[in-house]
Amino acid sequence: MIRVVLPPHLRTLAHAGAEVSVEVHGEITPRSILDALEASYPMLRGTIRDHVTLERRPFLRFFACGEDWSLEPPDHPLPEGVARGKEPFLVVGAIAGG
Repeated sequence: MIRVVLPPHLRTLAHAGAEVSVEVHGEITPRSILDALEASYPMLRGTIRDHVTLERRPFLRFFACGEDWSLEPPDHPLPEGVARGKEPFLVVGAIAGG
């Protein structure tokens, strides 16, 4: 099981806690995790990735093992810590101000 930490607005939408677990088959990549997350929580479709292009929404970032994975290719394998469930895959909402 892969651990995923969601930002507060997505937790509310998904009726979930801060951390959810999803089962991912095959290689553990950002795409495979998000596919499993959207399959388990269909109300999240289109909130993290665009419906058509499946690209990350501009005000969300992805982190794994303390590293920013937001700009990495979506099929790039994630670190072993995430793949083994020791570390969570974080979806973080950007903070903007002015």
